[in-house]
Amino acid sequence: KNMDINKIQEILPHRYPFLLIDRLIKIEKDNYALGLKNVTINEPFFQGHFPAQKVMPGVLIVESMAQTSGALVVHSLGEATEGKLVYFMSIDKARFRKLVVPGDQLIIEVKKIHARKTVWKFECNAKVEEGIVAEAIITAMIVDK
Repeated sequence: KNMDINKIQEILPHRYPFLLIDRLIKIEKDNYALGLKNVTINEPFFQGHFPAQKVMPGVLIVESMAQTSGALVVHSLGEATEGKLVYFMSIDKARFRKLVVPGDQLIIEVKKIHARKTVWKFECNAKVEEGIVAEAIITAMIVDK
């Protein structure tokens, strides 16, 4: 099963220029998601990061992991998330291995490590052409709006 940008916008509050996933290619409810972000020269952050050597900021790669994780949580819990938001709690073991540049297609993989009540923890990685560009452990909490 997959999720297009319209469905993502129904379940996540993020909007341009901060919506950093374009599609969920695969979703295994309550466990796993594979997200996609097409990195184009039109991204607003490339104007300043860096004008002579355009590089996607690592923090935004982590944010794309967090958004993919949040979409998995909301998809998994369904109506139980009505009137709630998924907030980032922590980032652990973040590593950046390769640069992400205009024209790259970022594939974001998130695997649930565990979920306890309102707190979910994920093992995440981002790849470009099968090579890992970044990885992190992300924890999120579901809270009332």
